[in-house]
Amino acid sequence: MAPKVITFGEILMRLAAPGHDRLAQANAFNIRYGGGEANVAAALAQMGIPAAHVTVFPDNDLGRAAAATFRQAGVDDGHFMYGPGRMGLYFMETGAGFRPSRIVYDRYGSAFARLNPADFNWDEILASASWLHWTGITPAISAAAAEACGQAIQAARRLGLMVSADVNYRRVLWQYGQKATDVMPPLVAGCDVVVCTQDDAADLFGIQSESFEDMAGQLRQRFPELKTVLATRRESLGASHNRLTGLCYTDEGYGESPTFEINPIVDRIGGGDAFFAGWIYGALQLGNQREALAFAAAASAWKHLVVGDFNLATAVEIQQVVDGDLSGRLLR
Repeated sequence: MAPKVITFGEILMRLAAPGHDRLAQANAFNIRYGGGEANVAAALAQMGIPAAHVTVFPDNDLGRAAAATFRQAGVDDGHFMYGPGRMGLYFMETGAGFRPSRIVYDRYGSAFARLNPADFNWDEILASASWLHWTGITPAISAAAAEACGQAIQAARRLGLMVSADVNYRRVLWQYGQKATDVMPPLVAGCDVVVCTQDDAADLFGIQSESFEDMAGQLRQRFPELKTVLATRRESLGASHNRLTGLCYTDEGYGESPTFEINPIVDRIGGGDAFFAGWIYGALQLGNQREALAFAAAASAWKHLVVGDFNLATAVEIQQVVDGDLSGRLLR
């Protein structure tokens, strides 16, 4: 079956300190692979939505191991490429109580950062798809990645695909001489759906707001093609205890999902990617905004209970949470 959803972005190796060790005391690391956009593709594949990821891996054993991880998760590998450069890394320590989790990036000069935009025939890549997804991490990696992302969005608009993004402003990643405030607005202008927080809207677009609803209204005025603005509201009661609510603003107005209490959190990395994957599933498969938002928030909550960067939950399992089955009973 041809992929319905195409995602584009870098895949990293995650090196996590065991248990609750701090990075400074760890003498070993647990290896997993993930990336914001690829996490969305993998989560969708678990839900039964055909998804393909477009990326560049280093041409070595690490790149092939990363590719195998997503291939095993059901992601279409037809647009996996290999090139010169290294594997991007990030190091993680898991917090506890009032000590937050912490991430350190090491991704300069990666194979993805060194990609050649001319290597991507976006009309061909997107020909059978209905949806393109990217995040603000991709144009932050390098000028070449930003250029390729822009070309993908232009082709998707020309071909009539839905285009979505998590604007995901990571200040520390913008190191190649261009400002996020210059690069991101033209890219977001080509989107139908975005996840954006009030802080990111202020930092990237200069939008000052009193509430999510206020910000989302201003964002839609700024970018006329934008139909849907999403976010999550997280109440942090500790590193391993959160409450999560999905927020949505569309032509139908403002909406909130049910609030999901997550305790204990097993791994919160990729919770936002699971939320977006849940929204895409809901938009493609469910009846309305309310159902899609509830499904997205439940998908994000589910991810917090799964080790690794991407969600390993079926649509049936997520829908059970939406329907109120929070018992955690042993299944035989």
